[in-house]
Amino acid sequence: MMSSLYRWCLWCMLFITGLSAIDNSNVTDSQLEIGKIVHYFQPEQVHLSMGENESSIVVTWSTFNYTDSVVEYGINGLVLRATGNATKFVDGGTLKRTQYVHRVTLKKLLPKSHYIYHCGSDLGWSPVFYFNSLPIGTDWSPRLAVYGDLGNENAQSLPRLQEETIKARYDMFLHVGDFAYDMYQENGEIGNEFMRQIEPIAAYVPYMVSVGNHEERYNFSHYSQRFSMPRTKDNMFYSFDLGPAHFIGFSTEAYYFLQYGIKQVTFQYQWLEDDLKEATKPENRAKRPWIITFGHRPMYCSDDDKDDCLNNESLVRSGLPIVKWFGLEDLFYKYGVDLEIWAHEHSYERLWPVYNHAVYNGSWDEPYRNPRAPVHIITGSAGCEEKTDPFIPHPRDWSAFRSSDYGYMRMQIFNSSHLYLEQVSDDLDGAILDHIWLIKDHHGEYELNVDL
Repeated sequence: MMSSLYRWCLWCMLFITGLSAIDNSNVTDSQLEIGKIVHYFQPEQVHLSMGENESSIVVTWSTFNYTDSVVEYGINGLVLRATGNATKFVDGGTLKRTQYVHRVTLKKLLPKSHYIYHCGSDLGWSPVFYFNSLPIGTDWSPRLAVYGDLGNENAQSLPRLQEETIKARYDMFLHVGDFAYDMYQENGEIGNEFMRQIEPIAAYVPYMVSVGNHEERYNFSHYSQRFSMPRTKDNMFYSFDLGPAHFIGFSTEAYYFLQYGIKQVTFQYQWLEDDLKEATKPENRAKRPWIITFGHRPMYCSDDDKDDCLNNESLVRSGLPIVKWFGLEDLFYKYGVDLEIWAHEHSYERLWPVYNHAVYNGSWDEPYRNPRAPVHIITGSAGCEEKTDPFIPHPRDWSAFRSSDYGYMRMQIFNSSHLYLEQVSDDLDGAILDHIWLIKDHHGEYELNVDL
């Protein structure tokens, strides 16, 4: 009893002595309060995505306390108002940091119109941003920036992309996996800062995404909770129409993280086939002849990093080990996919039209005019802490062009027959490293019969 009383008196004496040593001249009353609650009502990490169709846009943002979800917008001022909902997202790290992800859909937008907007609530509003609504239909030429593997650190391409966004160079962005490096780190703060970094792009132009291996932690929760892709609950696989093209985003990670279950592979494969069947119906293919897929890990590559795409039968290409189920090369070939976009490799590589490791150029003089197999492009060098990748010295015959420069790809779908691609080198101050015209006088099945 005496020992406990002695310890208590000693603690009080030390506490009082410590307080007397504090210089109160530079400390405010609020700083001396114990348990002061800080409220975070201000919207941040604002980004856009395409809604269910070209005439709708989804505005997504975060707050760190709950608020209502409101967007005020309009062509001639903030005269319209739309409401949505907020989802509570708890990071899986030790601090269990919480944020609220807000989503509001702006519907029935007038085509090709300049809208201004801000988001938030009566507790706090974002700055005023703007976007240009998309044209309706197929008779226009979408312009896209395409890349993967962009991080919080060493995001070398980001300033150039931000500048080109303000100059209205793009109608849409495609980020083909691997964000922030990694979004879960520092109890989610790396993800928060990355989303702030892309706000000067994504708050003005729809930012469409697919998942990469760096999003895996906590069952891909940061990826699935932070983004808002159309017609999907978790952003893993979905499709949308843009001008004369049908785009399909999907998860290559389903093949590599089987601890989350094989159902993710089977469900996605069945969905992909159903979506391709619908897209290739004669009336739909005539309307939107280009079919373009984008997923993170490529089927083929020649980077010197021992990735799966160096193997003769990569999982994405050939399917699950031993049984060879759910491989995507045969599926995409059967339904006449025109262009397959990949990342993961921190480099740029353009392939000749290829199927089962064989080259199927359209002709000797014009390999990309009426190619007899899909065209593959890898563009994963936007910039991250892992730097860029070297190449093996002697690639396979299907490799047409390679570069380890930092950069990104531009795509413009001019019409139903002509699609233009170019790779920008950020190392060379925006110079064009490589470019091709992909020309299709007709779209549809390729010449070989494939049994799935």
